[in-house]
Amino acid sequence: MRILLLNRVYVVLVVGLLSLLGLSWLASVDGGTILTWAASERLLPIYSVDTTEKKVALSFDAAWGAQYTPLLLETLEKHDIKTTFFLVGFWIEEYPDVLRAIAAKGHEIGNHTANHPHLNDCSAEQIRQELLTVHEQIKEITGQEARLFRPPFGEYSNKVIEVAAALGYHTIQWSVDSLDWRDLSAEEIRRRVVSRIHPGAIVLFHNNGLHTAAALEPIINDLTAMGYQIVPISELLWPGEYRVDHQGRQIPVGPQHKFLPSR
Repeated sequence: MRILLLNRVYVVLVVGLLSLLGLSWLASVDGGTILTWAASERLLPIYSVDTTEKKVALSFDAAWGAQYTPLLLETLEKHDIKTTFFLVGFWIEEYPDVLRAIAAKGHEIGNHTANHPHLNDCSAEQIRQELLTVHEQIKEITGQEARLFRPPFGEYSNKVIEVAAALGYHTIQWSVDSLDWRDLSAEEIRRRVVSRIHPGAIVLFHNNGLHTAAALEPIINDLTAMGYQIVPISELLWPGEYRVDHQGRQIPVGPQHKFLPSR
């Protein structure tokens, strides 16, 4: 990063030019202004994990219905698999006993906001309240301190990621989309997921997809036969310092490095 100290007479013109170029200025210091020739960073959520190990995570978003959740839990328990469920606040209010059942089976609970809004249209304080409301719901019902957050509709911005990070959350997307919400058949869901799987993948399902529960066991059988281990997202993530590359892969960095947002 190049830094330049300018006299006040040039500051307004240069700051305006930097803004047009997508660059930033930092602060005034004694009669001059420190300017950085660094483009503003676009932050990315974690879509997958950079690893050669054949580990993947299955995740289920819950924003409507719970009809098929008992069958999901039965299948996961049969295969001794733990996964991650991202829950919306109004879903929790309607199905607190289902949340208790999910937690009792040892699954990880993630935050999917209170009202499933378009967060890019929300203020930082509104985003904060969306997350805090669900955090407290999850903690009160299950005792879990949620640390994973999935933005509704997959929409995000620097503001969304920064607010979540300030609350101690990793923002999580997915690298394999089952498209189960389109009511694909169980076989179509199976083929789609298995054909796109890769080490470090995070797979998106919905707990109340019409054919998701029927597709789950064939997917588990296929992934197991391919040598994959299925773990909750928190066990897939690299601990400690990391960066996220331009493809959304979480990559660990050495202790000598500072966290670097994706470039």
